[in-house]
Amino acid sequence: MIRTGGLEIREEGATPTAGDMTLYIKAGPDGKSVGDCPFAHFVRMVLHEKNLDYTLTPSTQETKPNWLIDHYGGSMPALRHRKECYVESDVIAQYLDFFFVEPKLSPYKKKVMSEAAECTDGFFPAVARYLKHTPDGDERDVELRGDLEDALTKIEQQLDRDGRTGDYLVGDGEQFTLLDCSLAPKLYHLTTGLRAFKNDAIDVKTIFPLLAKYMEAIFNRESFKETLYPEETIVWGWSNARGN
Repeated sequence: MIRTGGLEIREEGATPTAGDMTLYIKAGPDGKSVGDCPFAHFVRMVLHEKNLDYTLTPSTQETKPNWLIDHYGGSMPALRHRKECYVESDVIAQYLDFFFVEPKLSPYKKKVMSEAAECTDGFFPAVARYLKHTPDGDERDVELRGDLEDALTKIEQQLDRDGRTGDYLVGDGEQFTLLDCSLAPKLYHLTTGLRAFKNDAIDVKTIFPLLAKYMEAIFNRESFKETLYPEETIVWGWSNARGN
């Protein structure tokens, strides 16, 4: 067995089969409920889309299993599939999409997927910098808001491309993909954080109408709704990051 960036790669053996999966994720404020991690939400959406059963284990630093801390630095989300473990949300998602094909969440050519992914580069870091910044409304805050608006513009332009006829991000927009699963939780953090901390300083519906319509589509997806955690949990998480 070879471990690469949290991914254990079989040198030989049978193709993985469904069953006996446990997903370790950040716990909420009570130490037991689902926490606010958008990367864990991403993985849960993929699992739901593929109709894969799994045990969900919200964990704190104190309740993480020792093997997760010793061998993976305690990184979460972490998917334990029988004797193997996978960390980093992108690695987990790619593993699930490769071995559990239906429905395929990378249905477009690799180049098309990669080009679409470029529009999200830097988006969540821009969200994090803006939401964490205090005091709200100072000169630096305005600069960070501008950086976030630039990142949102890239997504709006992707949604406005020629040939897009469906609701989603990649290619013609007709098929739901891993990129939609990844982006949806981050947009949920954006909308909640803007309302809770920034007095809705960015009017997404007015400035980015295609993005607003896209959010409506992905937020209505069953895999999003069935893996949702309360807005209060997001506020709790960012309040900690802001030092509140």
